[in-house]
Amino acid sequence: MTAFEACIAGGGVAVFPADTVYGLACDPESADAVARLYALKGRAPDKPAAVMFFDRERALAALPELGPRTRALIERLLPGALTLLVPSDRFPLAGGAGTLGLRVPDIAALSSAPVLQSSANAAGGPEARRLEDVPEAIRRGADLVLDGGVLPGTPSTVIDLRLYEPGGDLRILRAGAVPEAVVRSLAHD
Repeated sequence: MTAFEACIAGGGVAVFPADTVYGLACDPESADAVARLYALKGRAPDKPAAVMFFDRERALAALPELGPRTRALIERLLPGALTLLVPSDRFPLAGGAGTLGLRVPDIAALSSAPVLQSSANAAGGPEARRLEDVPEAIRRGADLVLDGGVLPGTPSTVIDLRLYEPGGDLRILRAGAVPEAVVRSLAHD
């Protein structure tokens, strides 16, 4: 078990390098860990967070409720610097009420289990491209801090796929690391 996995399994909060910016991670099924992550970030408890898997097949296996059209698109889009909003109640502590923010980064697997994740910045603050960009209070309050050097610094592109299954509808909610043209070219089924 890696230090990251041990931290998450033990109910801790970790600062880690993702494929885009530095992030905070915890067990998505631990109410205490989720509350700590939100408190460290200064994030409102009613604002949803994403769940990150480090393997696309594990993500798809954990979400059997997704339809075949949505699953096929996920296979084309992930792994990558995207956050996909999909219809799911699988991780209720992520705060989506029927919607799950799904991430599968294009990085080496840090864990075999999923993590609830958010960017490692103060709510509304600038994204952390380097470990020293992560606010000191967050670094001090985390149980584990991993330095991955300088990251790209552009957050993930957020895509709403909640209406994709019935009608092929997708909306880009936040421009980010993956350009819209690339997303749209992969979305044709």
